Amino acid sequence: MDWRIRLYYWLESRVIQRLVIAVIMFNAVLLGLETVPSINEPYGNLLFQLDRLCLLIFVVELTLAIIAMGPRGFFREPWRVFDFIVVGIALVPATGAFSILRSLRVLRVLRLASASPRMRVVVSALLAAIPGMSSIIALLLLVFYVAAVMSTKLFGADFPDWFGSINASMYTLFQIMTLESWSMGIVRPVLEVFPYAWLFFVPFIMLATFTMLNLFIAVIVDAMQSQAHVAQQEQMRDIEALAEEKERQLHADIDSLRGEIRELKELLKGTSVNQFTAKP
Repeated sequence: MDWRIRLYYWLESRVIQRLVIAVIMFNAVLLGLETVPSINEPYGNLLFQLDRLCLLIFVVELTLAIIAMGPRGFFREPWRVFDFIVVGIALVPATGAFSILRSLRVLRVLRLASASPRMRVVVSALLAAIPGMSSIIALLLLVFYVAAVMSTKLFGADFPDWFGSINASMYTLFQIMTLESWSMGIVRPVLEVFPYAWLFFVPFIMLATFTMLNLFIAVIVDAMQSQAHVAQQEQMRDIEALAEEKERQLHADIDSLRGEIRELKELLKGTSVNQFTAKP
């Protein structure tokens, strides 16, 4: 087996992946401790040195991955590119115009999503669900716009703070959709002036909150099932590729052993002939 393949499987082994996850979590704790003045003031230098050590481990791991996979193979994997960008941001000097990058160091914690296979499936499912969610979001915006125009015309004169403009109405309707103080805070005061306003708010909540939210959940669940199936297929392909590689290596060893046996037979045959011809 090629040494690069061995290096790749070593990097992808459970021990190394758990070690990387442990370093990411430890680095996340360090970044959190830097925000605590009572800890950062006396131990700031130690926290900085430990943070540099974690960054060094990340750089070494990515370098080994580039060597094992090759630059072309490395940058073809989206998760590897994500890790490269996150770690690369941390390597930019955070001084002068780049001082804002110091706050972006916490992005390294997001490597936990790429290091954990289960989190990869969840994130991939969310990304795969975006096309389906976009159509639902467009429909929801259409419902919001129609409801905002209606509520502005119906309640804007008496409740200008909530429904005085389309922008104010859309924000109020969004609050109602989240069910945050929608009854006592908004709808009941409106009902005191417009007793039949429930004919507008109840259908809106049924449509925007329950129907649309369930559509979002349905799209995400379907995407997660699809991604889990794809991940299982990829895992099976990796296992089959590893089995084929081991089978090829086994055949090569058998062929090499057969060659050595033939050479040994020829050597023994030649020795026997020499001993026979050497007799008086």
